[in-house]
Amino acid sequence: MRGGASLDVSIELDGVLEPKAARPICYNSPGVRSVLPILYKRTEMALAGQSKAEIVNGTKAAFASNQLPALEPGAMSYMMSKQAYLTDAGDHNMAHLMIYTPHMDAAAWGADLPGSPVMFGASDPVNLFLIPIGKWSDGTPAPTE
Repeated sequence: MRGGASLDVSIELDGVLEPKAARPICYNSPGVRSVLPILYKRTEMALAGQSKAEIVNGTKAAFASNQLPALEPGAMSYMMSKQAYLTDAGDHNMAHLMIYTPHMDAAAWGADLPGSPVMFGASDPVNLFLIPIGKWSDGTPAPTE
């Protein structure tokens, strides 16, 4: 499968701008075509000084007016770099796979349930499920919690 790679250093799907973040991320082909445009749009709005609420509403409007492509089935990405700095909140890094889906009940994936490795990451404009991988890109063990 051929995909693409990106270095997302500015904004998450939830619209939070974290300037210290360094998020090396690799997308598969459906992710490149349907998730990256969302991130580019949100980054553009954040750099223009829009608030989180304005970014969320602007993203919804961009979908409604077909300025953003529909989410493709199978869109996914992974983050496996030890050097990543994901967030100021909690732990700063964890190797993981991300699967993007249309809005659905997170419980259908077992997300955030006791004993489940699946975590629910975001819900606007698409659902994001995170699954710890357990190893870094160099093959060494990575934390899973």
